[in-house]
Amino acid sequence: MIPYYGLQAPPRGGHYESWFVRANHPHNPLAIWIRYTLFRARDQRPALGEVWAVWSDGARQQTRAFKEEFPLEQCRFSTSLMQVDAGDNHLQPGALQGLLQEGNDQLSWDLHYDDGEPPLLFLPESFYKRPLPKAKSLVSRPHIRLSGTLTLNGETFVLDRWPGSENHNWGSQHTDRYAWGQVVGFDNAPDAFLECATAQVKLGPLYSPQLSIAALRLDGETLLFNSLSRALRANADYRPFQWTLQTGNGDTRLNISMATMADRVAALTYYNPPGGNKICLNSKLAGVTATLSRRGQPERMLHSAHGGAFDILTDRLPAGMALQV
Repeated sequence: MIPYYGLQAPPRGGHYESWFVRANHPHNPLAIWIRYTLFRARDQRPALGEVWAVWSDGARQQTRAFKEEFPLEQCRFSTSLMQVDAGDNHLQPGALQGLLQEGNDQLSWDLHYDDGEPPLLFLPESFYKRPLPKAKSLVSRPHIRLSGTLTLNGETFVLDRWPGSENHNWGSQHTDRYAWGQVVGFDNAPDAFLECATAQVKLGPLYSPQLSIAALRLDGETLLFNSLSRALRANADYRPFQWTLQTGNGDTRLNISMATMADRVAALTYYNPPGGNKICLNSKLAGVTATLSRRGQPERMLHSAHGGAFDILTDRLPAGMALQV
């Protein structure tokens, strides 16, 4: 049985912890990502509660990013369940409300969702009890259905059971470099769920080899490609804004390809607990193809035209892009 991972913040020291909810329109290139974060630095930077939102409208070639910071003493992060209150922004199991202003743009939401599927531990379970890796993540509720209203600059969008997920991330330091992806329902396999990542950590002046892991739920089965040996043997290559990943486990092979466009990406500033900042190139409208090959079985090719999440964490902006928040 997968345990519940509540607030992981230690009593002291640098730490970040986020819960985010994301969802895509079932057919059209529309996506919403909302994140509630606790941030505490090792240095003299103030402890904060952060609320983020990114709204993407592919048909209009618009991606709007929002963020507001709150002194941590004015926020509530429950230690016993997922509950966050920061100003007029609230998150609890199955419901989230909020209002953010960024320049002349305003975004508000009143959303609710069902229980989805059982949690998915993206890392091997024993890793969640160790100090390393310094950044950890899990999908606390895969395959939720998000409903309610979202209003951008006076225009209201009604969400009616958009497929999505509830996710939990935490750690004492952001992974130095990574690409992360997720698909909640492919166009030709609406019940499938994919999560994958390629990462590197800095070891002194050098970077580790790339480690790539993946998890695929398909036809009621969960396939994990996340052991350390598999992560080291996987092949991956990513750049803004393309990514290929090949991995395997025994007689099973999984090939993944993701791509998005610059107008579907928001460049966000992530504070890093040890000091400095990272840049997250955040897209929730990526095209994805995943091919599963198993000995003795027909090959399965899954595709999503624009339902993929595809984020890159880096130290530099691509040419021509500017930070949004």
